[in-house]
Amino acid sequence: MFRDRKDASIQLGMALEKYKSENPLILGIPRGGAETAYYVAQHLAAEMALVVTRKLGHPKNPEYAIGALAEDGSLFLSPEATEYFSQEVIENLKKEQEKEIQRRIREYRHGNPLPKLEGRTIIIVDDGIATGATLFATIMLCKNKKAGKIVVGAPVSGVDMLNKLSEMVDEVVILETPYQYRAVSQAYQNFFNLTDEEAISFMDKWKKDQTEKK
Repeated sequence: MFRDRKDASIQLGMALEKYKSENPLILGIPRGGAETAYYVAQHLAAEMALVVTRKLGHPKNPEYAIGALAEDGSLFLSPEATEYFSQEVIENLKKEQEKEIQRRIREYRHGNPLPKLEGRTIIIVDDGIATGATLFATIMLCKNKKAGKIVVGAPVSGVDMLNKLSEMVDEVVILETPYQYRAVSQAYQNFFNLTDEEAISFMDKWKKDQTEKK
């Protein structure tokens, strides 16, 4: 078990050290992944950015993801979504999240585009993986933008998710795969949801670090 996100993220950075020489881009999935990305990028002396991907919530239970939409339009849908929901329902869910995606791009990156991904080693990180929906859509984004190598890193996930991801990307680095895994929070002694402001603060801290190095 990890003390908190900082503890988990530092350990994850150590597990990803072999990529330091490849000048990787660390992509954090906000909100929790913003803190993870900061400490991994700090450990690897790497560039970081926040990628905006939003889950598509079940119409009757918004917390339950039936898919996800990445900021470039990459769309992941679970088998349940395609089997039980009409195209109209899916389109309405997409429209709701498209507005939120644009808001978060303005908030997190001041409206700026992502750094260039083409040909680069991209390490996608989050504070843990549950359904994997936002991660799958982010992987699709990276492939669409012709990333040279795609690595996924997280402190915790289920074993089934580890196996599934291994078929999708070049490497998966997961620190813990608990038996009877139910939620990301069970791997942490102290776990709380980050606000937009807290997520942005980690991006600002990284930028400040780069300025101080010059």
